[in-house]
Order: sequence, then structure tokens, then C-alpha cells
Amino acid sequence: MAGYLTTHVLDTARGCPAQGLKIDLYRIEGDNRTHLKSLVTNDDGRTDEQILPAADFALGTYELVFHAGDYLDSIGTPPEEPRFLDMIPLRFGMSEASHYHVPLLLSPFGYSTYRGS
Repeated sequence: MAGYLTTHVLDTARGCPAQGLKIDLYRIEGDNRTHLKSLVTNDDGRTDEQILPAADFALGTYELVFHAGDYLDSIGTPPEEPRFLDMIPLRFGMSEASHYHVPLLLSPFGYSTYRGS
């Protein structure tokens, strides 16, 4: 089985998928952080393609950066200066060639994640 990476963003405050949220993927090697791609969530809170498809998969450390502040602004969440949650970086390791699903459960004042299936 080849490995690949997906995500799903749910807006837990509104009880719906987080549509239009930008996500950046980085590969981490020592002190180097290399941007691999940017994607935006669709109406189901998922990306239209795998974040890291099997053809590009490699074991190692990665970081997903969720642009939560821009999303919260776009849905009319009352602004703060600065916003409590703006950019949410999630750094994680992929140690085997399998499906890694890294969802984000988001509200204006908190978030959680886990390794899903």
C-alpha cells in the first residue's frame, strides 16, 4: 500500500464543514521548511485532491498550516485585533507508507486534531 495524506476541516461552532479555508503543506528537514503546495477546502471541508498523493509520498516530518483567521473573517466571525486563532500549524511525522488523515476541528477560540482514518 502506498502512503498518502488527506485532511478534513469542520467548523464546530457552526456545525458544518469549513469551506474555503486555505491550507499550506510543508516538508520539514532539520531546520529547513520547504513549501510543497497550497490547497483550499471545498464545500465538504475537504480538498479536491489528496494533499500529498501516493506519487509524492515520502516518510518524514510535515507541517500543515491552516489559515483559520482568514476563514473566520470570511464567514463573518466578529473580528478581534489580533484574532485569537489565525494561523494554525500542525507538525506531525509519517513513519509508514499508509493513509494519514489529519483533520482539524475548529472554532473561533479552540481547535483539536487527531490521526483519523
